[in-house]
Amino acid sequence: MKVLVLGGGSTGEHFVGALRRLDDDVELTLVESRLVGGECSYFACMPTKTMLRAAELSSSLDRAPGMSPQRPAPEGVWSWRDWVTSDWDDAGQLKWLEGQRCAFVRGYGRVLRPGVVEVDEGPELEYDRLVIATGSAPAVPPVDGLDSVDYWTNQDATRTHEIPASIAVMGGGPVGSELAQFFSRLGSQVTVVEHGRRLLGRVHEEAGTLLADVFRDEGIDLRLGVAVERVEPGARLTLSDESTVEAERLLVATGRRAHTQGFGLEQLGVEIGPRGIAVDERLRAGENVWAIGDVTGVALFTHIGKYQARIAAADVAGGEARADYRAIPAGIFTDPEVATVGRTEGDGLVSVRWELTATPRLATYERPKRDGFVRLFAERERRVLAGAVAVGPQATEWLGQLTLAVRAETPVDVLVDTIQPYPTFSEAIFFAVRELADQLA
Repeated sequence: MKVLVLGGGSTGEHFVGALRRLDDDVELTLVESRLVGGECSYFACMPTKTMLRAAELSSSLDRAPGMSPQRPAPEGVWSWRDWVTSDWDDAGQLKWLEGQRCAFVRGYGRVLRPGVVEVDEGPELEYDRLVIATGSAPAVPPVDGLDSVDYWTNQDATRTHEIPASIAVMGGGPVGSELAQFFSRLGSQVTVVEHGRRLLGRVHEEAGTLLADVFRDEGIDLRLGVAVERVEPGARLTLSDESTVEAERLLVATGRRAHTQGFGLEQLGVEIGPRGIAVDERLRAGENVWAIGDVTGVALFTHIGKYQARIAAADVAGGEARADYRAIPAGIFTDPEVATVGRTEGDGLVSVRWELTATPRLATYERPKRDGFVRLFAERERRVLAGAVAVGPQATEWLGQLTLAVRAETPVDVLVDTIQPYPTFSEAIFFAVRELADQLA
């Protein structure tokens, strides 16, 4: 059996490894025009978290009595980030593919007809099964004059070796918020323009409100509930409330779109909607065609792409696996971190909030303490956890047990009886669950 993977980002790579573990004889080929490892490895997850970690460590010195506050040296930050991204060289990934006995073809692949992919009008590759893992690309809004300025997207911001004196950020979602705080902490005067009325519009409102307070305290100018009407060289932004913003650099962080155009997918009879390629619970998009990762539009997270890659690999190998999205975790690596999982709204839910300042671990972590919280959501009738929001230090780490609890539909009574280590931030979960049990009584 010949399996061809169109797209060599983290999702496509993960599929190769997952299928090889299940089938030692399958003939694998991966086609990618850019760096193997994709957006996550070179322009998103890995470089941004490295950059943010350096800024977080420096900021923590302000809240650690006995330590001397110090702004990170940009040269050191760039050096660390460049090392993490292998200086934007995918030789390591190519060696890994070789170890998986997966052929690699560098170039832009396009479906010529069912069963055949053409690469850059060159070689024609035959396949029995096709896996589409073409990912997503920055979504640039149709703003008047935007094409007249040399703006950044996340790809530019994560490769830069400069700290602009000032930077305007279009978009207050996860990418815009993370990069806004990073550049602010390294010395830029930052303005965030968000057309929604709060930061992190797709996350629980309390998280966005708390993060906005943190940003304002750190000197970040927030323009919420306004849109960019016009951009002029400079960069000068005219907003919908008739105010203006001027900055040395403009960063466009207004979301992403599924990368579905230009691959000849119309040859395959797959359904392509506004969010991406429609798939079933086995990630099947058509006859002998699977789609995985951002291109499906289910949730644009690397961990979802990898999860879908495992489901699709099992299906291609003849196994029984179906995707279950009840417990999708999401992490935003601002400081404090914001972490969510499961349902946080809807009928039949009971909710409680526990303040992190009442958790002993925070006293040993920093002084003065900063606000943070855990909010839990449970189904009243079944008394099981349905979702959670956590805002605080390392929240994306201690969200793990809540993700498992939502996925396993763990009864609240079991969660109350679970022993949490002391002193940890996880103990806040116990206090929140105890309050939740009282609400359900």
